This record gives sequence, C-alpha cells and structure tokens, in this order.
Amino acid sequence: MLVALFGWLAEQHSFFNVFQYLTLRAICAVLTALILSLVMGPVMIRKLRFHQIGQTVRQDGPPTHFDKVGTPTMGGLLILASVLLATLLWADLTNRYVLITIFVCFFFGVIGWYDDYQKLINKDPKGMGSRNKFLGQSVVATIAALFLYYTAQTPIETSLIIPFFKDVVWQLGILFIPLTYFVIVGTSNAVNLTDGLDGLAIVPTAMVAGALAVFCYLSGNVIFSDYLQIPQIAGAGEVAIFCAALVGAGLGFLWFNTYPAQVFMGDIGSLSLGASLGVVAVIVRQELVLFIMGGIFVLETVSVILQVFSYKMFGKRIFRMAPIHHHFELKGWPEPRVIVRFWIISLVLVLIGLATLKVR
Repeated sequence: MLVALFGWLAEQHSFFNVFQYLTLRAICAVLTALILSLVMGPVMIRKLRFHQIGQTVRQDGPPTHFDKVGTPTMGGLLILASVLLATLLWADLTNRYVLITIFVCFFFGVIGWYDDYQKLINKDPKGMGSRNKFLGQSVVATIAALFLYYTAQTPIETSLIIPFFKDVVWQLGILFIPLTYFVIVGTSNAVNLTDGLDGLAIVPTAMVAGALAVFCYLSGNVIFSDYLQIPQIAGAGEVAIFCAALVGAGLGFLWFNTYPAQVFMGDIGSLSLGASLGVVAVIVRQELVLFIMGGIFVLETVSVILQVFSYKMFGKRIFRMAPIHHHFELKGWPEPRVIVRFWIISLVLVLIGLATLKVR
C-alpha cells in the first residue's frame, strides 16, 4: 500500500526513493507490527476478559496449570491483525508470493478462530471437530500448492533443494503439490501442538520467521543467490516483509504472553503462524531447512505420534504426558525452565539452518 504511495512521492522528491529498499521496509514492518501489538494488546485482553473467553485446562495435566484456568485466550487475533496490517502497509501487494502468503495466513486464522469459537463461546469441547478442521486446512493448503505450481516461472521453483549440497536438486514435477500441502498442514499442526506453555511457541516461531526473512531476501537477490548457490526466486525477496512483520508481532505478543501469561494465542494464532512458516519455506525452496530450524515443532509432533502409537499398540506410554514439554513438567522441571531451554534449542537449530547458506 505505502510502496505505491512512496513510489509516486519519489517522482516528486528523490528522498522517498529510500522506501524502495527492501531492508528499510522490513525494518518498518517489524516496528509497525510491534507497535500495533503493544497498543492493541491491553485493549484486546480486556475485551477477552470481559466476554469471559478464558483458557480451559486438561484435568490430567500438570497441577501448576490449574492456575491458568480463565486466562484470556484467542490472543492470536492480535498477532494476525498486526502481521496482516504491517504487511499490507509495507509490502508490494502486486507480488504473487506476498498475496499467497497473506491468503494462507488469513484463512488458517479463520479456521483456528472458528475452532476456538466453538470451544470457548459455544462450549463445545470438540471445537469444530478434527475432521472438519483437517478438511479446512486441506482445502486452503491445496489451493496454495496449486497456485504456486501453476504460476511457477522456472523449474527451480518446483524442485527439492537438499541443504549442505549445492548440486543436489530434485525436480519434483507434479509431486510439488503434495509436498507443499504436507509442509503447510504439517507445520500448522506442529506449531499448534507446541503452543502449550507461556511463550513456548511464539519465540521459536519468531526465530524461524526471522531466519526465513534472510532466505527470502537472499533468494530474491540475483547477486547474493548466485554467490551462495541457493535458488534464485524472482520476487521472493518481498516475502521478507511478511516474515519481518511476523517477528515484530511475535515480540509484541510475547510482551503479554511471557510467563505468567496474560493471554494465550489459541488455535487462531498457532494454526495461522505454522501455516505461514510452511508456505514461506516452500516459496524459497527451503522445506528441509525449515525441518531443521523448526526442530522443536518436529520434536513436539513426534512425541505425540510416538505416545499414541505406543499406547494403542502396546498399552504403554513412552512419556509421562505428550506433547513432550508436559513430560518435563511432570518430571519436576519448573515451567520457565522448560520454556527457556526449548528457546535455547530453537536458537541453536535456527543457526544451523542459517549455516546451510554457506556450508554447501
């Protein structure tokens, strides 16, 4: 939105050319989303508390979680609003990658909102139901996959890139569609499973988004992508604005979500954030790097799969409780210790992911 305005102003005065620089607009997106979050946060928390939209807690969970009952949730609306507004202001809205990223983020947010609404307003413990939720996710992810496949302009845009190897590239062809679907839906649900402790999901999400912003900027630049031997994706650099906005909104939300949390994000936040990371990783052809950087999300998801499989097959549980962050709580770790240690692991994994830029 502002890109067009500053483009017109630049014709009148050269000073406004500075706003054509991607790095400056990314910084502006971070600050805009952060300020929006900090300003809207207290208002939204009061509204949620007034309407008694509060958190429910599993009866078989850690005893310390009973104090969280009634804490306002659906705070993901704060993240969603901040990210989308900042992106609309600072990104080039004619860019197809920006448009599909906004599409995925928004509609996964709608799915999460409806699920939260059913649980918290209509008091239906099943929410919209796992089958309907999965169906909604599948429709949005499939549309995104088809759009990216049929608008691809070069073969590299539908190839699988293997990290740490500069010459290992697999042309996927039509298999690009199921891979994209799996990445978007899988990442969405993985972040959703991770969102169980104060600040546990939002910090790794912001870290990964920041790293993906670097990949977007470099992939969209002919010189840098050629030097680093990474896919050159024309137009991908603009998605860095969205990623930057996500970082800013995440930091703003953390202000209220840090232990002890004043608000939780709910499905509206976790589903949309996870899907956003997934679609951005697909755009810059870094699905496997996302698997590395989002290792915490992978760990949480695998712990649930293993727990369910073990219990159904052998009648025994591997962990005291899944997802795995609850296992450590039941072992006696204080909640802040679990959170910060998972943050540290996420930081290390994100750095490893960034290292793939040079180690090829």
